[in-house]
This record gives sequence, C-alpha cells and structure tokens, in this order.
Amino acid sequence: MGRKLVTVANSNSFVSEQFRTIRTNITFAMPDQEIKTILVTSATPGEGKSTNVANLGVVFAQEGKKILIVDADLRKPTMHYTFRLANIRGLSNLLTRQYEMAEVLNSTEIPNLFVMTSGPIPPNPAELLASKTMDSVIVQLIKDFDIIIFDAPPLLSVTDAQILANKCHGTLLIVHSGVVENTSVLKAKLSLEASKANILGVVLNNYKTPLGEYYDHYYR
Repeated sequence: MGRKLVTVANSNSFVSEQFRTIRTNITFAMPDQEIKTILVTSATPGEGKSTNVANLGVVFAQEGKKILIVDADLRKPTMHYTFRLANIRGLSNLLTRQYEMAEVLNSTEIPNLFVMTSGPIPPNPAELLASKTMDSVIVQLIKDFDIIIFDAPPLLSVTDAQILANKCHGTLLIVHSGVVENTSVLKAKLSLEASKANILGVVLNNYKTPLGEYYDHYYR
C-alpha cells in the first residue's frame, strides 16, 4: 500500500485500538437503525479525514464485514495513492454512465475491503453527487456491501459533503486537534445540520495523550 496504514502495519498499537473503538461506537450509535453508509468529512483541508477513512475501512473489514471505501472527493482525491490503485476509472465514470459498477470496484490486499476510486476529476462534482444517478448507485451499493464509507471534501470549501451527508445514514466529522479553529468546527457542524445530516460523532485527530494517561485511555 502506498501510504502506511497503522491498522495494517501495527494492528495491536494504541492508535489501532482507537480505530476499533470508533468502529464499536458507530455500531452502537443507532441501535434501532442499521448504519450502512457513512460519510467522513472535516471542516478544512489537511485534517486527516482520508487517513481516518482508510483505517476505519480496514478495522471494519477485519471484523469480517464486506466493506467498500468510496473516494467521493471528486476535486482532490487521494485514496488511490493510499491503496496503490490506478485512478483511470472510478466514481465519476460511474455517475456519467461510462462504466458499470463491477468495472470500477477494486479489491485490496485487505480481505473483505474494496475501494472505488474517484475516477477522472469532472468539471461538475457537486452536480454529479446530487444527481439521481448517485442515489441509484448508493441503493445498489447498500445491496452489495455491509458498510460503505465515503471520503468527502471538507465542508467549508465546497458543498459536496453537505450533499452526500443528506444521502448517508451517518456522518463523522474529523477535527485536527490543536490546529483547526473552533469557529471552523462550529460552522462545519451547522452546515451538516442544515443538510439534515445524522452526525454520529466527532473524531479528534492527532490528539496527544499524556504519557501517564495511556493505560487509562486504553481501557476506557
């Protein structure tokens, strides 16, 4: 894999355990409703959302579920780098009906984990994501996979994440600890609420745990 994933390289690490904790929290977030589509976004660029998506996909697949990661960032996609995949065809081709579903799905080195790259960057990302074709794609993916995780652009940059949040069962907001401003996070939350997103929670990324609290956090 192109980018080192901690959940693969060191599955027994403290960080890997935190990803499994997020997995558990998502599973129990809505006991009366099955969560099959999860949108992951952030307020601003560079907060680690794509890395979180990839590692969450891994830990869900390690549980034995059939998982698909969809790179829905049709502006600055990165998932093909993470999993060393060609990005010749992907979601954008599917939404413009150039390829069939089976032609844009990629298996990975991780059992049960599949990736759909973004495909070529289109001139109209928001319109494609808001289309009826996208609705049909999601319906089909729900039939074929246990969980689909969408990697979306930052909320405060473009409207893409808001559009997708309205279509998914739940949304995770990634926040870069100590870097992103509180006002940006609040604006991101308001934009999700405006799109009637079901906010599952916030992941505090790159939080530095004091050494003395390590074991306390591990068993918490």
